[in-house]
Amino acid sequence: MTATGTFGLSTEARNLQWLLGNLVEEVPGVRSVAVVSSDGLMLLSSDPATQQATTAAAEAGRPDGPRGSSADLATIVSGIGSLTIGAARLMDGGGVKQTMVAMEEGSVFVMSISDGSLLGVHATPDCDMSVVAYHMALFVGRAGHVLTPEVRSELRKSMESTQ
Repeated sequence: MTATGTFGLSTEARNLQWLLGNLVEEVPGVRSVAVVSSDGLMLLSSDPATQQATTAAAEAGRPDGPRGSSADLATIVSGIGSLTIGAARLMDGGGVKQTMVAMEEGSVFVMSISDGSLLGVHATPDCDMSVVAYHMALFVGRAGHVLTPEVRSELRKSMESTQ
C-alpha cells in the first residue's frame, strides 16, 4: 500500500490507515480496498498513488485510469451500497450487512461499517471468499467505533490533499 501523508493525522486516522494496509497486505487475493462515506466520498484507499495518476489522466483528457483502482472501486462501492440499501427498503429487509458480486475475473465485496460508511474490496477470481469476508468483518469491527464524524472529516481532507 502506498501511504498517504500521515503527518498531522490523529492517532485514530493513522490506525485506520494501518488497518487498511494490513487488510491489503495480509489477505491473499485482495487487489484494492476503499472506504467510502455515506455520501459516496472516498475516505481511505489502498492505492492513493494510482488515484492521483487517474485524476491526472482525466485532467489531461486521457481515458479512465487503471481498472480496479481504489478510485474506481469507491465509485462502484457507493453505487452497489445505494442499490442494495434501496432494495432492502423495498423488501422490508432491514439493514444491509454485506454484498458480494462474483465475476469471471474477480469479485467485489461491500460491507457496512457505520453511519452509512462502506468498506469495499476488489479481489482476484481465485481468492478464498470466506477469508476475504472474515478479514473485512475484522476491519469493520475494529474501525466502526473509531470512524466518528471528526475522523471521517479528517480522512476526507487528507484524501483531498493527495489529489
